[in-house]
Amino acid sequence: MKNYLFHSGIDISKLKLDVNLLNSQTLQSEHFVIDNNPKSIKEFIKLLIKRKIDVKHILFCCENTGVYTNHLSYTLLGLELDLWIVPAIEIKRSKGISRGKNDKTDAKDISYYSYRNIDKLRLYKLAEIDIQKLKMLYTEREKALKSLLLLETTKENNEFVNKEVFKEVSIINQSLTNTIKKTINKIEKRIKEIIKSNQELNKQYTLIKSVPGIGEQTSLYFIITTKGFSAFKNWRQFACYSGVAPFEYSSGTSIKGRTKVNHMADKKMKSLLQMCAMTTLKYDPQLKEYYIKKKGEGKNPMLVLNNIRCKLISRVFAVVNRETPYINTYKFAS
Repeated sequence: MKNYLFHSGIDISKLKLDVNLLNSQTLQSEHFVIDNNPKSIKEFIKLLIKRKIDVKHILFCCENTGVYTNHLSYTLLGLELDLWIVPAIEIKRSKGISRGKNDKTDAKDISYYSYRNIDKLRLYKLAEIDIQKLKMLYTEREKALKSLLLLETTKENNEFVNKEVFKEVSIINQSLTNTIKKTINKIEKRIKEIIKSNQELNKQYTLIKSVPGIGEQTSLYFIITTKGFSAFKNWRQFACYSGVAPFEYSSGTSIKGRTKVNHMADKKMKSLLQMCAMTTLKYDPQLKEYYIKKKGEGKNPMLVLNNIRCKLISRVFAVVNRETPYINTYKFAS
């Protein structure tokens, strides 16, 4: 592991960045405020170089703030500098008891988190450009679907409102609905074009869909969340990320809670896996038999479904890692 001379904690907001530069040797820190844009970030790096600071030995650390992080991540990685993006809740819980907050102290807390937890370091890497495109398109599709569902609730008024009154909005509503449906079709068409144009993504997409119960949207979301299966070492890590990995809940001799999943998860991935698990009960004889068997043993149905979700994740990672489609060996069993 690189010996970092400085740890730079960065608190990100829409318009500005609060930067705390912590010296690893003296633990003295210095505070800077710069604009949140590529030009200001590059100028700040030049300022550090002018002060004869080896920027290659600075570990830049920040919270994951979504799209507001993009200028920082694109610029620093473009300059081949080390960046560590940490979930905000992890930094918050590492602070211990604290009273009050402001951007300056938040930046300082982030730099100290980086200094104290260097053993947890996972340098940030940008997903390839096609995966970034897929993520944006998938997000827009989700927004369009929500808008469509909202607009379609207007049709419920037809049976309870005067026909003349309902006519005022029905034509407009139908026009908006048709436009959104066309937009969704365009988004889905573009997603398929991007996947087909990328040989590696197309292969992964095909392999994932070969697993019984996994459909097009779940296959796409697998690729996005795993960054083309480069962000997770194994399926168990992804199961934890998806909120389907069970954890023990006990303490001493008095607390013996049941093993359960944690609420911190990618809720979208979890819901997609739940739907896939329900589908397998119809179309996968092996998992259907497993479900019936475990229910017969007195197991909670939701626990068994969660086990099936884990099995689906393991199957997906298996077919991608060995680069061969799923083979249903159950039909060969005697």
